[in-house]
Amino acid sequence: MTDDQQVAHFTEAFNRNRATLALFSKCSTKDELDVVRDAFFLGMASQLCPNEYESIRECLITDESAFDAIASSINTDKGLETTVTAARASPHWLDLVTAVHAVSNTVGSDLDGIWTTLEKGRLDWLGAVAAAHPLKVILKEALDKDKNKTERDEVDMKMVYIYALSLSIESLANESEAWRKVVRMTNKANPLQDYNVDLWDPRKEEWRPLDLGVQEAAERGGSSFQAAWDA
Repeated sequence: MTDDQQVAHFTEAFNRNRATLALFSKCSTKDELDVVRDAFFLGMASQLCPNEYESIRECLITDESAFDAIASSINTDKGLETTVTAARASPHWLDLVTAVHAVSNTVGSDLDGIWTTLEKGRLDWLGAVAAAHPLKVILKEALDKDKNKTERDEVDMKMVYIYALSLSIESLANESEAWRKVVRMTNKANPLQDYNVDLWDPRKEEWRPLDLGVQEAAERGGSSFQAAWDA
């Protein structure tokens, strides 16, 4: 193949496996992310490294326990994990991963860098959501109990939740601190203490970078602010 043909072949393989890569957005743990990463490598190898892929495939077919496990997990939530687990157990797994990276390096693509960005974005967002969850529960319970609540009341509560999420997003440290000062918050970990709704005005210039920063963090994590609020 010419260089251009190699790049085109790699790009086609990558595009065919985008759906697998996108599963990172469904992951809740590092282990689940590792499964998606390795499923992606398997998919890429099936297109780019036929010899290494065939060695793995033969192992999965000839190993009775692996074959039975995969067969019984088809069309279940554990299907992908079972296949990946069996593939990892093959003596040819490292050869397959090495071959995929070799092809990637040849065309100047940093698969590890791409994956690390996705993984970090997901784990950072999951951490922020988990840390802010107790406060979200309080905010939503207050809204549920308020029989006279308005759309503005919900906006106010969402602003507090956005601020709480920002506390766990390292890149928003300056923005969250700036907003804390604007609303005269004495305890940054408890935005409801000394809460003054009049100070929490989304029209203030300090709010926009905090709001956008949290939304961007959600996108990096394969999610959205609204999805986190609704969960």
